[in-house]
Amino acid sequence: MRSAILWMLVSYFIGSIPTGYLTVRLARGVDIRTIGSGSIGATNVRRVMGQGWAVFVTVVDMLKGAFALLVTATYGVEPWLLSLAGFAAVLGHNYPVWLKFKGGKGVATTYGVAFFLWPYESFAIALLSGAIWYAVMSATRYVSVASMVSLLSLPLFFWMLDAPAPYIAVSLVLALMSICRHGDNIVRLTMGRENKV
Repeated sequence: MRSAILWMLVSYFIGSIPTGYLTVRLARGVDIRTIGSGSIGATNVRRVMGQGWAVFVTVVDMLKGAFALLVTATYGVEPWLLSLAGFAAVLGHNYPVWLKFKGGKGVATTYGVAFFLWPYESFAIALLSGAIWYAVMSATRYVSVASMVSLLSLPLFFWMLDAPAPYIAVSLVLALMSICRHGDNIVRLTMGRENKV
């Protein structure tokens, strides 16, 4: 149990690196939390610095989740251990200690975790969910809706492929956690005030 807590802490600190905040602060000298939605995620970075920087932040945020799993895997590859590490990485992204626990919504980091959670099946799962994200975003032009729908598809795909129970559970928990983080977006959607891409 102590080793699991140790790897969760390591994963938390990997996930807690505030990519969007650091990118905008270093490139523009601006605190992204004072702009747009106040989120440190790629969607808000796009508002400040454009699509290229948003892609950069997305990729790095995904790599945080992947790296946390790969580091943990040097100790052990038990499904429960990797699932706890993945959860901790996304928790770090959403609630980074460096920014008074005010971070992003965990979408990209969740995808980074999902991609490496159960090789090689999870490669296909993450790509299928990514395709759903693209389809929903293209149809609705709402990044928030695309993110929530695609993340909810992750546990469904893990279940359909008969993945170990910890993988199904953590993908569901991460999807629900992200939906909770999208609370303001959901309110704006119901009021017809959500911004489209």
